[in-house]
Formats: sequence, C-alpha cells, structure tokens
Amino acid sequence: MKKELALGMMRLPVTADKKIDFVKTNQLVDYFLEQGFRKFDTAELYHDTQSEHAIYECIVKRHKRDSFEIADKLTSWRIPEESRAEEFFQKQLQVTGLEYFDRYLLHSVEEKIYPGAVEKRYFDFILEKKAKGFVREAGFSFHGKPDLLDKVLTEYPEMEFVQLQINYADWDNPTVRAGECYNIARKHGKKILIMEPVKGGLLANLPPEAVKLLKTAAPDKSVASWAVRFAAGLEGVDTVLSGISNMEQMVDNVSLMKNFQPLDAVEEKTLQELVALLTKIPRVGCTGCGYCLPVCPKNLPIPGFINILNNVKMFGDLSQIRNSYKFHAARGGADECINCKKCTNVCPQHLDIPGHLAELAKWAKNDY
Repeated sequence: MKKELALGMMRLPVTADKKIDFVKTNQLVDYFLEQGFRKFDTAELYHDTQSEHAIYECIVKRHKRDSFEIADKLTSWRIPEESRAEEFFQKQLQVTGLEYFDRYLLHSVEEKIYPGAVEKRYFDFILEKKAKGFVREAGFSFHGKPDLLDKVLTEYPEMEFVQLQINYADWDNPTVRAGECYNIARKHGKKILIMEPVKGGLLANLPPEAVKLLKTAAPDKSVASWAVRFAAGLEGVDTVLSGISNMEQMVDNVSLMKNFQPLDAVEEKTLQELVALLTKIPRVGCTGCGYCLPVCPKNLPIPGFINILNNVKMFGDLSQIRNSYKFHAARGGADECINCKKCTNVCPQHLDIPGHLAELAKWAKNDY
C-alpha cells in the first residue's frame, strides 16, 4: 500500500558556508520524483530564507509543472508591519517561479498567533486566493492546544486540511497533546498532514536501551522507520512530511512509504514498550498550560524551554535540540531568568521553574 510522502525542504544538505547544496538537493529531488512521489513543502523562513529559492532551482526550473506539487505557507510573523499578506504572497510566487501553489497554509497557528490572524483576515486571504486559482488547497499548520484546534475548525470549516505535529513520543505528551489534536481533526472530517513524524530527527537518535529494544524486534529496520510507520498508519492521514538531509534517509523513507505496511499488533506492542521506557526517564512535569508566561518579567518562553530540557534528558545533547534552543532563545536565553519566582507562584504543578531554567542555561553553555 502506497502512502503519500512529502519532501520537507527545511533540512536539506548544505555546503560548508551553510548554503543549500543544490547538487545534492537535485539528487534527492530527482530520486524522489523517479520513485513516484511528487509533494514538496517549503516556507519563506526555512534554511534562513533559502528554501523557496531551492524550490525554483532544484524543482521548478528542472521539471515539468505537472510532475510535482508545492506547498508553501503564509508565515504571519514574517510579514513586516508596513506590508500586507498580498505582498508576501506575490514575493513567494516570484521567488519560487510558480503561477500557483498546490497547497497553501497559514503557518503555525497557536494561541498567540490566532487572534491576530483573525483580525488581519489571513484565513480569508488564503481562501480568496483559492477562489481565484492561485491556491489549489487551503489549510493551516497547527502548534496549539486541542481546544483551540476545535475552535479554528469550527470557525473556518472551509479549511480543507490541517497539518499536525504527530509522533509516538508526543501522542500523550501533556504539552503537545498530539493524540487529542488528531482526534479533533478526525471529528471535523479534515484531511490530516503530519509534520515532525520523527520529532525533528530525535526519534532516529534514541537512547541505547531504546535502540536495543527496536533492533531486537526488527534488526533490519531503521530506528526512524518505526516513527514514520506509526504516523503514516493512522487513519485519515493523507501525507507525511519528512525533512530529509541525505540519500540514505531518502532511500529509507521512500522504501517505507512506497510499499507501506502499517505496524502490526506485535510491533505496536513493542512501540508501547518503547514509549514506557522513554517515560521512565526523569523529566520535568510541565503540562504547557502557559500560566507562567504573562507573569515572567523577562518574557521568557518557559514551556518551550522546559520542553527542550526534557528533550535533553531523553535524547542527549543533539544538534537538533541546540537549534531548537537557539530559536526559542532568540529574544532571551534561559540564563536571563532573575529567579523572581513569580512563575513558581502560579504554576499548577508547583515546579521549581527557576531551577530548571538554571539547569537548561548550564547545558546551553556546554557545562551540562
């Protein structure tokens, strides 16, 4: 059974100067298309704004338009205050060399973004572009809580699909609540696209004990394949996005999805054992409620920082985690906590948040 796979153009091979390696990317694109897949996913900010240009150089310029499909995104926080969505959209068409997008998404809808998106009519803008033929399918990617997803899908039923962060590690994660979001999307009858099936590569770099468990069960299957098959095997899933960086990953992903076989009962039990193993690793019991955010005098992204600390505890000091920390720390690092304890006073879980931020700050300085 073949399942849809989309090549996410956000972790492409790069040269020594951090520019996208077009030669290697061309090889990935060509192999992907030769194997019968055709969906690509980009955004204006990916690869330090290089990704859309790679769409043009590696796909649009080299292949017939009816041989591929491109998804792009309206990234609201990247639109300058003096500009409009129309200018942002037209520049995307220009950079990619396209006349229309096969799929267009409002990017990363969550609690902070949604009110502004409604006020500025971004959902309506995307639907208007669809009505005029500049967009074939309209949807959004989502990083918020389940109740917000239910609200968005209720208020904008015209949205045809939702892109969710789903993987086995986040399925019951109290911060991400992936399983609940999946069920809400199913309730609304929406087509589901999955991002981060391997949790940004973390589920391909499991602790040794976890790797041993999977390799004992299936010596010939990659560690990452368990995550991809879990995500793709969910009912109602249309497409799984994978941020592929090299040909080894490409071959593994394509082989999985071209001849897709969902997890069987024995494999599901093994995966349950794996999740139980991972949950035994001591983690900070943050539920992501966000009560701490409005009281922090330094405006630190506390739940995001705690999630990063938990990833460090589970997966070790990986480059993916450091990149995530740099993103969250752009407006202030964990070391900027002043230990005022206002966050601790409102935390329903009574967490020592300043202590955990100090631990994360120590890790960030390579002293962990």
